Order: sequence, then C-alpha cells, then structure tokens
Amino acid sequence: MLVATLSDREWWPVPNRNPLTRKLWNFLPLSEPDRTALESLASKEECFASHVDIVAEGSVPRSVFVLLEGMAIRYRNLSDGTRQVITFLIPGDVCDLHVFLLKTMDHSIGTLTPVRIAPVSRDGMMDLFTCHPRVSAALWWSSLQEEAMLRERIVALGRRDARGRIAYLLCELFWRHRAVGLTKGRSFSLPLTQTELGDALGLSAVHVNRILQDFRKHGLIVMERRKLELVSLPGLQKIADFNETYLHFGGAPKELTDYFERLESNR
Repeated sequence: MLVATLSDREWWPVPNRNPLTRKLWNFLPLSEPDRTALESLASKEECFASHVDIVAEGSVPRSVFVLLEGMAIRYRNLSDGTRQVITFLIPGDVCDLHVFLLKTMDHSIGTLTPVRIAPVSRDGMMDLFTCHPRVSAALWWSSLQEEAMLRERIVALGRRDARGRIAYLLCELFWRHRAVGLTKGRSFSLPLTQTELGDALGLSAVHVNRILQDFRKHGLIVMERRKLELVSLPGLQKIADFNETYLHFGGAPKELTDYFERLESNR
C-alpha cells in the first residue's frame, strides 16, 4: 500500500502532476484512474491578471475553480472601504467545493498575482463524486482542512498577540506550500504585501512591517524578492504556539484506507 508522508522529498505519484493531485495525495493515495479523472476534469484552463476578481460577492456561482498557479484570496469588502482577507489560496486549492448549493456568493475571490485556474462544472464534479469515491473522500478532507484553518484563524485573531498572529500565518503558509511541493528547504514564494498580511490579521501595514523587521533582526526569517525563508521554523512556531496537526496532513484513518481497499478488491 502506498503511503504519503511529508518527510519524503517527492511523495506524490508523479512530481509534475497538477497541484490538486499533489494536495489530495496527502490524505489518500489515488489510483491511476482516479488521477486521470481528476486531472482531466481540471484540464480546461483560464488565466487572470493580478488584482482582479475571479468571482464577485453577490454573483451567481457557476463553477468550482481549482487554482493551478499563482496566489489568490477570499475576501470581504466592508462599507467603510476596509477589507478582510478570509484566507489565502495557493496552487492545489479548490475554491468553494460546495458552491453549487448557494444561490449567490457571500464573498469575493480575487487574485494577488497572475493566476491559472481550472473551472469545473457542476455535472463534472458530481460525476467525480459518484464514480471515484477515493477522490470524493479526499475532497471532503480538503473542505474539512479549510474549516480547520478558519478555526485556527479565529484563535489567532482572538488570542494571539500581533507577533503570534504573523508567526502563525507564516508557519501555516509554509506547511501548505510544502504539501504541494512548492518549497525549497524552508523557502517558498510569498508575493504578499504588508497590507495584504495586515488585512488577514487585523493589523496595520506599519505594525506588520515593524514585526517583520524584528523577525529579521532576530534571525527568524529572510524576505527578499517576494520569497520567504523561515530560518528558524521552531522559533516562529514557539512564538505562535503553532502546531501543524490542525492541517491534517497525516493521512486518512486506517479504517478508511482499509474500506477503500476492500471496495476496490470486490470490483
């Protein structure tokens, strides 16, 4: 049986597979038919420039979007002109898996960089759920992971100080990028402005800048040319009281993998 762990350098089936396949492989190893179906579904691509909306709040949702390249955000604009970033989206993320249940979008999805996305139709998604139960379970896991990240964001905003909030977010983004093969050592691309970080964490750009400078001064991070290196990941995790287990990258419960093996052996 194939098992995926974050300790392996290339633990997904084929390194150049699309990032959604790599992300889901953290939960369940996928069969070749599963991978083919998943990647065929996400084969039609669209490109968007930076700082534009892919989906606007109040619009009618028509497709699920898989982010293939670039970085985007879920966000809300308030009447006073301020913005709350709800979450950062990176390659492999599915934008609103259950959006077909909604009549209108309750938030916007906007790009931070140029992006490539794959729109997936309602029928295509339902066929995938019906015909490929492993993929269906892995996509449920992806949705549960998003909920876990929102819970952790509430903890950060409610109980962490400003240093802890920033350290937590940098650690989370590192682990998420690592899970889809987008890190090199402890470095990864982070094309975020201090304003965008502040909009996610309830901090001003000035406050974010002051804390990042402090992290640099104490040898915790190096930031240059839109790249971030976590020089001391343990140090940042200590500041944030961070434990990555809420991201659930440890794989599926044995009972679930055993179930799928029995199911497939009876076909």
